[in-house]
Amino acid sequence: MEEENRVTLHGMWASPYVKRVELALKVKGIPYEYVEEDLMNKSALLLKYNPIHKKVPILVHNGNPISESSVILEYIDETWKNESPLFPQDPYQRAKIRFWASYIHQVYDCMLKVFRGEEQDKALEEFYAKLSVLEDGINNTSLGITTNMNNIGMLDIMIVITLGAYKVQEEVFGFKLLHAEKTPLLCSWVTTLIELPIVKGITPPHDKVVSFLQYLKNKVFKATPHAN
Repeated sequence: MEEENRVTLHGMWASPYVKRVELALKVKGIPYEYVEEDLMNKSALLLKYNPIHKKVPILVHNGNPISESSVILEYIDETWKNESPLFPQDPYQRAKIRFWASYIHQVYDCMLKVFRGEEQDKALEEFYAKLSVLEDGINNTSLGITTNMNNIGMLDIMIVITLGAYKVQEEVFGFKLLHAEKTPLLCSWVTTLIELPIVKGITPPHDKVVSFLQYLKNKVFKATPHAN
């Protein structure tokens, strides 16, 4: 029985997609084994479990692999129903959560454009515009600000993994990402979440993140600082 209920997460420590799944497992209190994958030298198991995309995260439960972070998150919530729900039960409310989760993912994609230096002025303007829409959404749809780790849901996971490393990202890339005076609800939401022990528990060491982001900046993104 123990073997049948075994949960394994294949990931890469810096991947936000993996971190979303990792945080969801922690919120649900699900014991799991973590397998760090070298994406430059992909393991036979990774290629076996995700032969189409050959990417992480991959969740293996009862010997069955599930890939794509959004799919995995819904699988986790539907499989472990009695543990800290990530989605509300009401179909309309679930649809709203899915909408905003998708929007937060768009915010993440836009942030990557800024880091990559793709039309930086335009990308940064678009990024701030999306944060403004998110600020209005928090206010108008009562998405809420988490103050208790027992209440962490899908949107909390999405927002803290997307924006939770904003300080070190600002340090490395030289962009101001969050403005408390412009998006106070969003800033309060993010800062509250990153202080939760459950979130700190999956947060990599600062120096390790700095080194990784500097590698991306100098070798991959080749982004240049933007005057604020």
